[in-house]
This record gives sequence, C-alpha cells and structure tokens, in this order.
Amino acid sequence: MPVRIGGFGGIDGLAGYLAVARITHLVDATHPFAARISGNAVAAARIAGVPLLALTRPAWRPVTGDRWTGVADIAAAVGALDGPGRRILLALGRMHVAAFAARPQHHYLLRFVDAPAVPPPLPHHTLVVDRGPFTPAGDRALMTAHRIDLIVAKNAGGTGAAAKLAAARALELPVLLIDRPAMPDRAAVEDVAAVLDWLDHDIDRGV
Repeated sequence: MPVRIGGFGGIDGLAGYLAVARITHLVDATHPFAARISGNAVAAARIAGVPLLALTRPAWRPVTGDRWTGVADIAAAVGALDGPGRRILLALGRMHVAAFAARPQHHYLLRFVDAPAVPPPLPHHTLVVDRGPFTPAGDRALMTAHRIDLIVAKNAGGTGAAAKLAAARALELPVLLIDRPAMPDRAAVEDVAAVLDWLDHDIDRGV
C-alpha cells in the first residue's frame, strides 16, 4: 500500500494529489485539534469531487467528581492563569508550551514523548520524558510527587489520554480544559467500524 509522509501544499496541493493519485474516498483521521488540516481536507475534497468522512474521537464529558473549567483556546487558557503561582501539569505536548511563558509565576510539569532539542522557554518547569499509554494510578503518583494543583489539557477525547483526567478526579484537582476548535461542515463518525460501513456502502452502490 503506498504511503506518503509530509505536507501536500495546502488546499490546491491536496486537491491535485487526490486527482493524480485517483483517490476515490478521503478519510480525515487527524487529531481533533488539527483544524487547518481538516479544513483543507474538506475544501480539497470538494474541489476534487471526492467524498470525505471524518473519523474523530468522542469528546470527553464531565462525570461526577470532575472539576473542569472550559476555555476556548490556548490564549484563553493562558489568560485564565493570571494570579498567584501554582504547580501546573501542562498536558499539551510541546507545540504550545511557549505561549505559557507569559505566565512565568507558575511551576510547570511537562511530559514529552522525546527530549526537546531546545529547553522549553519556561523559567520554572520540570520535564518528564515518557511515552504512554499512561494509567490513572501512574498519573496520580506523578501528580502527587510533583504536588500538582491544576491540570491544563486539551479536550482531545478518546481513551488513550484520559488517564490524567481520572487521576485529577481521584485527587479532586481542578482541570482547565481547552475546547476543540470549530470544524467545517462535514460528515463525521467516531469509530473505525463506521468508516468501513461507509466505504462498503459506497462500493455496493458502485461509487
């Protein structure tokens, strides 16, 4: 099966690739926060006349015991951290860490899959290099050891990254949860079986 790694060059580049590669169906299985890529996919599929289906994880919903505060985006999360210094688990990966340098009074606990080439630009931080899957028990131990009193995370959904939320619930810690970005109008499902059903349905119709 052919595999391509790397960008397509925006909407026009992706539309051109769909045509040249004679793609008949496009499944957008990118991260729920990859708004630009998903928007490009919708536009390119429309140009190329290719049907598109998004496969996305169900968003997390609060349950009894959760202490969540929702914010719209990274900027809103940074804004919400005004005030006295706290010990924060910044569970966002490395892409948005620099934005939190605007709130240097806090001590940030960072967990990256790989060690960064350049140290994070936060005056007070601890970096843990670790790779999941993580467990609620392990994340409880991590938060307790580092005396965490707030978690900042994206509402990525799914089960793979939910351990930190279960740990926060058990420890009665507040969570600042960043909402998912708005996506363009598109057909979407939440499991692989539904994608296969969609493909089978189109094949049965001779599309």
